[in-house]
Amino acid sequence: MHSHIKKLYAIACKPERYIVGLMSGTSLDGLDVALCKISGEGLATGSGDGTHVTLLKFKTVPYETEYRTRIKAVFSKRDIDLQHLTLLNPWVGTLHGKMVLDCLSEWGYPADTIDVIASHGQTIYHCPKYLHSDPSFGNATLQIGDGDHMAHQTNIITLSDFRQKHIAAGGEGAPLAVYGDFLIFSSSKENRILLNIGGIANLTYLPKTLHASDVFSSDIGTGNTMMDAYIQQHFQGLSYDENSQIALSGTINTALLEALKEHDFFERPMPKTIGPELFNLHYLATAQAKSNALGLAHADVLATLNRFSADMIVHAIRTVETKLGTYEIYASGGGIYNSLLMKTIQAQLQTQTIKNTDILGINPDAKEAVLFAVIANECLVGQQQPFGNIEEGIPSISMGKISFYD
Repeated sequence: MHSHIKKLYAIACKPERYIVGLMSGTSLDGLDVALCKISGEGLATGSGDGTHVTLLKFKTVPYETEYRTRIKAVFSKRDIDLQHLTLLNPWVGTLHGKMVLDCLSEWGYPADTIDVIASHGQTIYHCPKYLHSDPSFGNATLQIGDGDHMAHQTNIITLSDFRQKHIAAGGEGAPLAVYGDFLIFSSSKENRILLNIGGIANLTYLPKTLHASDVFSSDIGTGNTMMDAYIQQHFQGLSYDENSQIALSGTINTALLEALKEHDFFERPMPKTIGPELFNLHYLATAQAKSNALGLAHADVLATLNRFSADMIVHAIRTVETKLGTYEIYASGGGIYNSLLMKTIQAQLQTQTIKNTDILGINPDAKEAVLFAVIANECLVGQQQPFGNIEEGIPSISMGKISFYD
């Protein structure tokens, strides 16, 4: 047996594993680094204790302008410089590896105390079949940040490129949060909606029956992506609308709001996935032209975009809630700090109080990075009845390509 396999076997046999989960989202604000101690596997049942996660350390390492500029040159664009993309793949993997080592040094954890890294990578293009409409191809997605380079940089076994197996098994490559959500947030005491508002908003429904056949997860519309893109285009030096100050100073334009809502994505049945490939500044410009709103003040555009995100998140929840019974909502992602967005969602949901996942023991900023650590743990040790619900686009699979460091 090769020493690589012996080490992997030894890690799988340990009572607990130290896993660094990494997430880099569409906002390009930084790399989320979550050091987790994980024991067990699968869902807690009468025959097993399930997965237990302790978040030991967390940090978002901010990206420098160079990173954002290089990624934006290829991000969500159909026509790009292939040489630049090819160069970025190892560059991002190496850079993320250095960021991990810096965090571990700061936290006082030598690299040889870490069992594996679980790296999501940087999404460059998300391309479900309904969006590209080419009958010759199926669903596709592309994340860069090569796992071999990260493993070699850190001397830590790395699991990466999780989304490809999901597509190979018939899914759209997203949302993957449902796997971790099910394993660590399911409760026999209440039905739960896990609402994540990042660049794109998505939700996971977790039934208190704990039956996988009742679980579903889907992207539901825009979160911060269009607001952030608009800020970055028109307000030099700003990356987002802090405390919703600009949006709060504007007035919602009803005609533009209705034009933004006129896309069949919102009426497509769940599960469905989407990204900035659709919801971007071109989408906004088209809606402005259609609604005769090209001359709006920037504050009015932002107020309208903010309301657009809120309305479509609520629309998705209202669309599915008739089959849910009573439920509680737990939110995460950068959108929870958009005060106007959250206030509008809460007002429309009325008596349905939105809580944060910190109540459930996981920092909402760290949630996605933690979930990839959990998915990596399942790849290593999962042996209970596999979780899946293919009717809801959730294949019963393990995910993660394994890279050894030598």
